[in-house]
Amino acid sequence: MPVNPRPLLVITGPTGIGKTDLAMVLGSASPLRLISADSVMVYQHLDIGSAKPTAEELAKCPHDLIDLVPPEHAFDAGQFVTHAEKMIQSAWDHGQVPCLVGGTIMYLKSLIDGLDAMPAADPVIREKIRSKAESEGWPAIHTWLRELDPEAADLIHPNHSSRIERALEVRLVTGKSICSFWSGGQADPSIGGQAVDLSVLALVPSDREQLKDRLNRRFDSMLARGFEAEVEMLRRRPTLTQDCPSMRSVGYRQMWQYLDGELSEHEMKDQAKAATRQLAKRQLTWLRSWRTDTNTLIEVSNSIPLEKGKVWLSGVLDRVL
Repeated sequence: MPVNPRPLLVITGPTGIGKTDLAMVLGSASPLRLISADSVMVYQHLDIGSAKPTAEELAKCPHDLIDLVPPEHAFDAGQFVTHAEKMIQSAWDHGQVPCLVGGTIMYLKSLIDGLDAMPAADPVIREKIRSKAESEGWPAIHTWLRELDPEAADLIHPNHSSRIERALEVRLVTGKSICSFWSGGQADPSIGGQAVDLSVLALVPSDREQLKDRLNRRFDSMLARGFEAEVEMLRRRPTLTQDCPSMRSVGYRQMWQYLDGELSEHEMKDQAKAATRQLAKRQLTWLRSWRTDTNTLIEVSNSIPLEKGKVWLSGVLDRVL
């Protein structure tokens, strides 16, 4: 006897668009189980710079997969899939509707579209990449990746050395883009072998200049709330370095460089804001082509589209419950 697909919701969009704010309002008065799909919020002690909900907000509206690992640890898409699948199954078991909230492209693609078996790490190739990075820097390696695999380069920030390394390694070993190993959004997605009824709410800016201004103001607000002190505290951790994946996150990298004296305060602010805008641009480019059959696009201007979000959620819950 066939098993009915289980509901799975996604609230996504570019950084700074208001995904978490909307999800917390919707989740506070519904059977949603919120599961973060954010590659920075997964780290403990990265609070201000990740725009993580406060402890008080999380007490009112909990999120799974926030504060999961120490900042010294690496955490990749495969690990995210393992944890997220457990949380999704737990939500179903407890009569809840799992809702992924976040804009980390590789997390969402890996979980929902799936990953084909990729080649094992090649120590010789990796040593070649790392040696070149040591002498020329990771931005140069990102340029190399763009020459060989422009699609992957568009999805990976120039600061994410581990992701650049893996994408370049896959290309050099197989001659294929790492993107070709993503299953590409099969028509009938599944989680742990269970078919899912997928509904995606994608928040997009009504005006990109408005989003740019919003992102600039958000970073200024982070500085005013003590972002510099947060990174200073992180730097005191004996095993945390600038090369750890958590410290390559947008904002954290530039602040670390500023505290090291590599950037002036003006350069730090400008580079952090520019990197944030670049991240948002990559996310928007991907969103407009990802699973358009299940996407509901809602335009955001100056405030979160609460009423439209409620209408979307009500329609989804009426269909799946």
